[in-house]
Amino acid sequence: MINKTKVLFASAEVAPFAKVGGLGDVSGALPIALNGLESESFDLRIFMPFHARVREYNPPHHLIGSFNFKLTNDTNLQCELYLSQIANTKVYLLDDEYINHNSPVYHGDWRLDGLKYVSFSLLVLEAAKYLDWQPDILHANDWHTALAINALEQHYKKDPFFKNTKTVLSIHNLPFNGWGSQEAMSMLGFYPTTDPDLPDWAKFTPLPMGISATDLVITVSPGYAKEITTPHFGCGIEHYLQKHEYKLMGILNGIDVDSFNPETDASLPYQFSTDRLYERVRNKLELQSQLGLDVGHQHPLITMVSRLTHQKGLDLLLDGLEKIVDQPWQFVLLGTGETEIENRVSHFAKRYPNKIIPILKYDEKFARMLYASGDMFTMPSLYEPCGLSQMIAMRYGNIPVASATGGLRDSIIDYQQQPNEATGFLFTDISADGFASTLSKALELFEDKVIWTQIQRNAMQQDFSWHHSAITYANAYKNLLNR
Repeated sequence: MINKTKVLFASAEVAPFAKVGGLGDVSGALPIALNGLESESFDLRIFMPFHARVREYNPPHHLIGSFNFKLTNDTNLQCELYLSQIANTKVYLLDDEYINHNSPVYHGDWRLDGLKYVSFSLLVLEAAKYLDWQPDILHANDWHTALAINALEQHYKKDPFFKNTKTVLSIHNLPFNGWGSQEAMSMLGFYPTTDPDLPDWAKFTPLPMGISATDLVITVSPGYAKEITTPHFGCGIEHYLQKHEYKLMGILNGIDVDSFNPETDASLPYQFSTDRLYERVRNKLELQSQLGLDVGHQHPLITMVSRLTHQKGLDLLLDGLEKIVDQPWQFVLLGTGETEIENRVSHFAKRYPNKIIPILKYDEKFARMLYASGDMFTMPSLYEPCGLSQMIAMRYGNIPVASATGGLRDSIIDYQQQPNEATGFLFTDISADGFASTLSKALELFEDKVIWTQIQRNAMQQDFSWHHSAITYANAYKNLLNR
C-alpha cells in the first residue's frame, strides 16, 4: 500500500460552498488538482468553517461527531464536525458558537471575525486529533487560518501527534493581516510571538505571527513574492521578509480550463476556437446590439470585469479613458464595489453615453459574454498578488492591457517586449498617463488584423491549468518534507 502524503488544507472560503474572492477560487481548485496528480500520492483534505452560506448552498453532508476544546479560562468550546465532498476531495465543515450565527463569511466587525477565525484556527487542529488523522503538512491560507500554524508552536509544541507536521502558509493578499483580532486572540489563549525580527505591532497580529512560525511561505505569484520584500508592498514587514527570504516563494495560480473553455462554454451564443475566431466576432456583434452600442467588428470593444475598489485602479482607469476620449472605442464594465467608485463610474457614463456602459452588478453569465466579446480587457491594478481575470480573458482571446505588477507581470507576455510571443500589453508607469498611453498603442495595433489575430492565438494557447500549478505545489511539499 502506498503511503500518501497527508495535507490538512485550511481555508476561510472554498468554492463552490462559500466564495467571496480569489481565495475561494484557489481553495476550491488547488486541492482537487493536487489529489488528482497521477505522478504523486496525496491525501489532501479541506477544513473550512460551516458558514451560513455553506448551509444555504447545502452540499450533501453528514455529522461525524462533536468534541470539546478547553480554553485557557477553563471554559469549553464545543465543535461539531461534518463531512462533505468536492469532486475527489473530502471537505470537513467545522461549527462552533462563533461560526454558526447566520453571519456572512466576513462580518467586517473585527471582534466577531476575530472570534470566528481564531477559534477555527484552533479547532482544525483538534479536529485532526479527533479524526486520528496525523497531517504531514498543515497548509494554512491568509490571516484567517495563519494562527493554526502559530498554535502548533504555542499550544501543541509538546504534543507528539503533531511532532512531524511541517507547515505552509499561503499569502493571497498581504494587507489583510487580521489586525483587530487581538481581543479574540487573548480570550482564546494566544500570546504575542517573541520573534525579535518582527516589528512590535506585528508580534500580536495573526498573519505576521503565522509567517514567523511557518516553515514555508507561498505567495500566489512569483512576482508578488518579490514585491512584498519592498517597502511599497511589504505592509511594514518587508524587512522581516527580506531577512527570511529563504522560506519565501511564489507559485502562480491557475484557472479551471474546463469551465472557462470558449469551445464548450454553453453560456455563449457562439462557441469558438483559435481556428474559428470569426465565430468570436459574432459574440461581439450580438453584445453591441444588446447594449445599444454602434455595431461593427471594426469598433474596438474594451471590457472590464472587476470588484470596484481602489486597489483595482478604477480612478486611474477613468482618468486614463478621459485622456483618449476622442479615439474610437467602446467600453463595457461589469462589477460592484465601493459606493464612491460606483457613483464616479455612473457619472462618467452619463457624460459619455455612447462610449461607456456600466453594469453595476455581479453576473457570471454576462461576465463570460464580456470575456468572449471584448477586444481588450483592462486591469490597471495598483497591485495584484495574482489575478485570475487576465487569465480567463486570454483564454477567450480578450487581450489584457494591465499594470506590470505581481501576477499580471508573471502571466502576460508584453507586446512591447516580445512582439512575436505577445499575449497582451503591460505598463510600468502605473498612472493614468501610463494606462492611456499603453491602451492607445493597443488600439492602434488593433487596426492590423494580422498582428492582432496572432496575439489572440498566442493568448488562447497559454496553459493556465491548475494541473500546471499543482505540480509546482507538489514539488514544494516534497522539498519541505525532505529537508
